[in-house]
Amino acid sequence: MGSLAPDQGMGMFGLIFRIFPIVFIIVLGLIVFRAVRGVGEWSRNNRSPELSVRTRVVSKRTEVSHHHHNTNDSFHSHSDTAYYATFEVESGDRMELKISGREFGMLAEGDIGKLTFQGTRYLGFERE
Repeated sequence: MGSLAPDQGMGMFGLIFRIFPIVFIIVLGLIVFRAVRGVGEWSRNNRSPELSVRTRVVSKRTEVSHHHHNTNDSFHSHSDTAYYATFEVESGDRMELKISGREFGMLAEGDIGKLTFQGTRYLGFERE
């Protein structure tokens, strides 16, 4: 009577059990990487000086991300919107900063005023 090797005859299940740990480690690694990167940016911003400079709003943009969730009997979908403004200082250098939706609505392209920021963190804009 012949015997089967441990992986013989398992077919698709054997493949899944081999691939799952690899995918799990990759996903976990990406989560850790993004968390470390976020903490690093937060720390750099905290160490940066708070600056106020005269700027002009040159552009605004939004970035919408959609999320879909399937449960047993229903389907849920929602979206998140991130708001950005690009500011140009008198030297011609530009910087794009993430801002709140409220601030996004208050700014208009061409506005001139004083931008206050700390690293990559937007703190405010006072229109002249």
